[in-house]
Amino acid sequence: MAEFLKVVKYEEAIEKLGRYFPVRRIETLELMAASGKILAQEITGPEDLPAFDRSTVDGYALKAEDSFGSSEALPAYLEYRGEVKMGEAAEINLIRGQCAWIPTGGMLPLGSDAVVMVEYTERLGNDTVLIYRPVGPGENVMFKGEDVRAGKALFKPGKVIRPQDTGFMASLGIDRVQVHSPYRIGIISTGDEIVPIQNTPGAGQVRDVNSHALAAAVNSCGSIAATYPIVEDEFGMLQEAVRQALDENDVLLLSGGSSVGIMDVTVDVLLSFPGAELLFHGLAVKPGKPTLAVKIKEQMVIGLPGHPVSALMMFNIICSPFLKAGSEQELRVKLTQNIASQPGRDDFIPVVIARDGTGQLSARPLLGKSGLMSILSLADAYIHIPYEQQGLLADSMVNARLF
Repeated sequence: MAEFLKVVKYEEAIEKLGRYFPVRRIETLELMAASGKILAQEITGPEDLPAFDRSTVDGYALKAEDSFGSSEALPAYLEYRGEVKMGEAAEINLIRGQCAWIPTGGMLPLGSDAVVMVEYTERLGNDTVLIYRPVGPGENVMFKGEDVRAGKALFKPGKVIRPQDTGFMASLGIDRVQVHSPYRIGIISTGDEIVPIQNTPGAGQVRDVNSHALAAAVNSCGSIAATYPIVEDEFGMLQEAVRQALDENDVLLLSGGSSVGIMDVTVDVLLSFPGAELLFHGLAVKPGKPTLAVKIKEQMVIGLPGHPVSALMMFNIICSPFLKAGSEQELRVKLTQNIASQPGRDDFIPVVIARDGTGQLSARPLLGKSGLMSILSLADAYIHIPYEQQGLLADSMVNARLF
């Protein structure tokens, strides 16, 4: 049995994971299928948007200076030259003193540089329009290339494609994009005391929270979770379960069996595979000290603590950044109270985010008893107290990483 801990600092663990984490495959998808995926290419504008000067309102296109000084009492009188039809080129060429009807999105006629809203106009007969309100040059108009210039960088690799991004790219005629294929993540809960959640636990038993919580966390990161049956602390059974999960996934998350103990065989099982390399077994952090990572050929196995709070916290701390590929969200917040910390380890504290009367975002630490699932359920984010610090003071500004 492996009777040692290869304990490392948090920064070293992240560096090792970054060096050996499986390389994400790249695939090209049609735009509608790419929503929620992570971009693997830079997106630049292939053309000007809009492609022509266009109106942003229903009204009359005109030369702005023809409306100067107009009012309800003294309107400007303009000659009506016709209308711009939606979806067609504007064939009207206006000169001073003339106007043309234009719908929202219509192409601005030559000779005009503004649009007055229909609410501030009145049509007199077939050839005259009264203007009751002045407009400035460019008012109610979007000029060619004002939204996007051809060649402008729009999105960088690593961005998660949102619905509004999909619409933006569709407006530019981008119909296919390169994205990172989602990781396939296997999840196995281990331990003689673990029972399925639909069972009533007996004395000394607990429900399998980790399979459900970790699968939800994996899916929320845009990866694909695959859960496997609970495995007892028995070498042969665990070895076979790990072999199957490695055959079907890029990364394997094991919860339980990561601390030193007679019944804990996780490290021995993982190191029994050809090409296995122990990266670390134990982190100088709280929570989650008995976390481990083993590289097996091109795949990664991360052993998380058996306790659900520690397991989920450690997933967010050391796994989520690699699955989200730089799309994690952080907020700058002010602490509401002092937080003590023990030097020599990195502390990660769940917090509730709120906005005070001045609009400032504040973070209230959730400092109840370690391991309470209800506390983690209340949390919006967590803050990091580095290895060398001995706590944080109330009113100090810190980064809070959203779950």
